[in-house]
Amino acid sequence: MSLLKAALTRLRTFCGFGNEASYLWPRWIVLRGVGVVYVFIFAGILQEGRGLVGPNGLRPVADYCALAERTLPGILERILRVPSLFLVNSHPVTVVALEWCGLAAAVALVLNLWPRLALFACWAIFLSFVSVWQEFSSTLNDPLMLETALLCIPFAPSGVRPGLGTASPPLPITVFMMRWLIIRVMLTAGIAKVIGGDSRWLNFTFMEDLYVTSPAPTVLGYYAYHLPHAYHVFEILFTFAAELLAPFLAIFGGRRGRAGAVAIWTIFQLGIQLTGNFAWLNTAATDLGLLLLDDQMIVSGLRRLRRLGWAERVAALARPAPALPGRRVAVLSAVLWLHFGLTVYFPIVTLSGGLVLSRLDPRTHPLQFLLRDFRAANCYSLYITTPPVRHDVEFVGSNDDGKTWRPYPFRYRPQFENRMSPFLGPHFSRFETTLMIQFNYFSKARIIPDVARHLLQGNPDVVGLFAGNPFPDAPPTVVRMIVFRYSYTDLQTFRRTGRYWTKVYVTDYAPPVTASGP
Repeated sequence: MSLLKAALTRLRTFCGFGNEASYLWPRWIVLRGVGVVYVFIFAGILQEGRGLVGPNGLRPVADYCALAERTLPGILERILRVPSLFLVNSHPVTVVALEWCGLAAAVALVLNLWPRLALFACWAIFLSFVSVWQEFSSTLNDPLMLETALLCIPFAPSGVRPGLGTASPPLPITVFMMRWLIIRVMLTAGIAKVIGGDSRWLNFTFMEDLYVTSPAPTVLGYYAYHLPHAYHVFEILFTFAAELLAPFLAIFGGRRGRAGAVAIWTIFQLGIQLTGNFAWLNTAATDLGLLLLDDQMIVSGLRRLRRLGWAERVAALARPAPALPGRRVAVLSAVLWLHFGLTVYFPIVTLSGGLVLSRLDPRTHPLQFLLRDFRAANCYSLYITTPPVRHDVEFVGSNDDGKTWRPYPFRYRPQFENRMSPFLGPHFSRFETTLMIQFNYFSKARIIPDVARHLLQGNPDVVGLFAGNPFPDAPPTVVRMIVFRYSYTDLQTFRRTGRYWTKVYVTDYAPPVTASGP
């Protein structure tokens, strides 16, 4: 009975309802991290936006909004299926204006200026882009940041320049919902690996393939791939520790357990970021993991590091949330508890039924069908599977009837045998990642020949998505889409030749594109 009572007490404390804890400094740090990620998000949209959704891009916003108006005649249905400000106005000037407004809101969040309004702007503008991106929004990166921004709005302090937010400390229910988010990111990813059907996680062979097939593997990933198999077994065990053990350690382990969970989770995410370049996913997950801390844990850590002056400053400003009875708090609590219920229900249905959200039947899953396009309650089944081998599509053109072919160089993907991807950090190459996802998980994805046709036309917006233009004077007369298989060389070959990859031609993805057609 005493063990049960202790477990319930620690559960209550984890949920933020213990009166002795305060969360001003963790909140301040996490919100700055969220702002930094959104700076990278909108900077990436500004870099790739014209080529992706501009008026001459691969998927123009105006075309998609016009399609929505034709196929979704009801206003309410359009809002539910395409929750985007572009339904009001999809002019190219509006697109650019929202890109810059999103970046300004992200910078304001980093600078701690009107954080609640800045978070709402980041959420609304980013959702507007995600809703019209079509194929370019097929990863879990986007839902994670949309849900994070949405939950951070009530979690953030009020005011224009709130500083540390001592005048409006976070309410316990908002602390709980933020911590529940990071626990869901951990747990659903681990559970999905166990029940997801990819046997390589359970027979300890997954990591070797992941190092080769990650979107933009780094040089550290190359060297990690060549470590003994026992190391890769340890990596998988550490993955399960981070995703299945750490959540329970955080919930029931008290402050020491939460500190241990933060350490495990941070090391895990840092390792993935340095070897696989999964964009802002790992940066955001690391940042959210800091929510497991409280002010008192930070004070204790500073004292152990003998930073007594800093510890006293942190302790002097830290204070628990006061009791704030009232209708507004009651309404907020009701909304957040409803969201909690959805975040329990949706992952259970998704993981147990293998649900594909794009094929939801509103008669059997009305809630998910109603809310899916807002991406407000998500199941984070991260790295559940990967292709067994690496295949990439390369675009090559010719202007001399096929006698010579010149490749269009990607910015980040390991296109050439002597090249590994740079360390991208939170940056996300949406164009290149989408091409890889569409090729590996969709049969004859239409976006790939669409890119080839734009290259044939010499469209500067689409050509600008590549690192360079091999045809600066005039567009090619024919463009091919060639599939290559990539595998790592051994270390001896690399030392002798400088080649990381062995690149082998497999087939043409589709017939060549010419001025007269495919």
